[in-house]
This record gives sequence, structure tokens and C-alpha cells, in this order.
Amino acid sequence: METRLTQLLDIKHPIIQAPMFLVSNVAMVKEAMHCGIAGCIPALNYRTVDELRIAIRELKAAKPKGGSFGFNLIVNRSNVKYKGQLEAICEEGCDFIITSLGSPEETIKRARQVGIKVFCDVVDLKFAKKVETLGADAIIAVNNEAGGHRGNLSPENLIKELKAHCNIPIISAGGVGCKADLDKMLGYGADGVSVGSPFIASEEANVTIDYKQACVNYGANDIVMTERISGTPCTVINTPYVQKIGTKATWLENILNKNRKLKKWVKMIRFAIGMRATEKAAKQATYKTVWVAGPSIEHTNKILPTKEIVRRLIS
Repeated sequence: METRLTQLLDIKHPIIQAPMFLVSNVAMVKEAMHCGIAGCIPALNYRTVDELRIAIRELKAAKPKGGSFGFNLIVNRSNVKYKGQLEAICEEGCDFIITSLGSPEETIKRARQVGIKVFCDVVDLKFAKKVETLGADAIIAVNNEAGGHRGNLSPENLIKELKAHCNIPIISAGGVGCKADLDKMLGYGADGVSVGSPFIASEEANVTIDYKQACVNYGANDIVMTERISGTPCTVINTPYVQKIGTKATWLENILNKNRKLKKWVKMIRFAIGMRATEKAAKQATYKTVWVAGPSIEHTNKILPTKEIVRRLIS
């Protein structure tokens, strides 16, 4: 299963354990590395930069030969911790950074100076060409089967379009829950895949048993798009609570979002409120069950160790 991704990260299988807000942690990534795939954690999963530094050092100490780990950075203004997180990652060191929701230009410049590779989330060819021009090492092609903030194009259409016009590796994000899905993405021309939702129901994930069990009980047909979390459409499990509050922005939010002066602040407030609700649902018992996941939970039939989930993806 050698591809440009396995060569780029010196890993055995062309898979990145995707960074998931509130879900990804050091234990999951350690297991991922020992299984021959790469692991990634959102920097925002750590409340302070000091906690982030401790996590990096722990992963470096546990990294096996051929292992690879990285961190995800939100690179727009909504992330007030961005500068400190980037500095800590570059000082401590890791194998790669995945950038999301903004221009990766500064991240690419800083990371290149210390030998860290940068992969950039994109949803279409326009942004893929931009990040390639900026010097990205690979593209994370976020398709319409991804969990969380997804793209609009199907995996096949997005991969083939990027492959035809870009020269750097294409890593497909979304729609992979088993080996057949992996083979399909590679068949479309992807150099690897980023897999998130199947790992929510891992024993190592630090979320409630209710969240994990929901990924077992629900399937692809139970995933819906909602505007009620971050202000940006996001995929969640269609729980009774989600059905109760609805998935569309309120009339007031729609009005305020059309105001040029206020919409930035409205989005920031909506994002903060939504993230608190999501965190509460993931970390403690609550009737406000807003659980982020993608349709690839269709193949999740049991809560398993990370190594068993990897085995399902590669064999």
C-alpha cells in the first residue's frame, strides 16, 4: 500500500487518523502510530499552550520507528490561540500540521523553517491551487461525506478534479469506514485518506460512553447538516434533541448575518455557544445531545480498541 502519502510521512498504510475536536487525544495517536498510520490532534483540544507542549513531548517520546504524528491548527481570526499554538508546535516539533479555515501562508513559512510538513484542508480546486502555490506539502480534500464541516463535492469528483490540476499529494477526507472505502478512494486517484468518525467509538477516545454508543446505534442515514452549532453547516447525529431544536439558523441570526458590520461578531458568538454545547455533550451526561459525526459511522458496530478499527480499514 505504498503511496505518496506513505513516502511523505514514512508510514506503513496511507491513512491519517483525522483530528477531531474534543475526541482526538494522545492515547489514540500513540495507538495509531503503532498500527502504522499517522495520527493528528486539534491544537484546540488543549486549553493552554503549556498543555499542548506536554502532549507533543509525550508523543515524541512514544513515537515508534516509522511512526508519524501531527496537529491541526485553525488559522483564521476566530482562533485567538493560533499564534501561541504555532510557536509551540514549531519549537517542540512534530511531523506535520493540518491547517483549517483560513490562509495557511504563515503556518507554511514557519513550519518549513523547522522541517515540519503542512497539509491544508480544501473543499474545491480554487483553494487547492492557492495552497499549492503557497508551498503546501499535500492537500486534504474535504468531500461531502466528511464529518463536521464538510465540502460540497463527492469524493470521486473532488479527488479526480484535484488530481488533474494539482501536483502535490491528495489526501481524501470523508466517507471511509472500511477497507472497501479506502480502496475506492485510492482508485479515484487519492494518495491517502483522512479518517475520523470511526475512531469516535474507540476505547481510547476520551468522550462519554453515550457518544460512542450513538456511533454504534446510528448509521449513515441518521447524519444531518445543522447550522445551529458553529454558524457554518456541520454534520451531526440526528438525535431527538437535534430534531427538537431544528437544523436551520434562527430568523434573527439570518438577519444579523446579512449585516456587514455585525456578522463577524455574530459568527464568533454562535461558534462559542455551539462549541460549549458540543463539548458538554461529548464530555458529560446531558439531554442536549449534539454529537458531531459523519456517515462513515455506518460501519461502526461495536466500541473497539483503536488497533481493531485500523485493522478494519486495512484488511
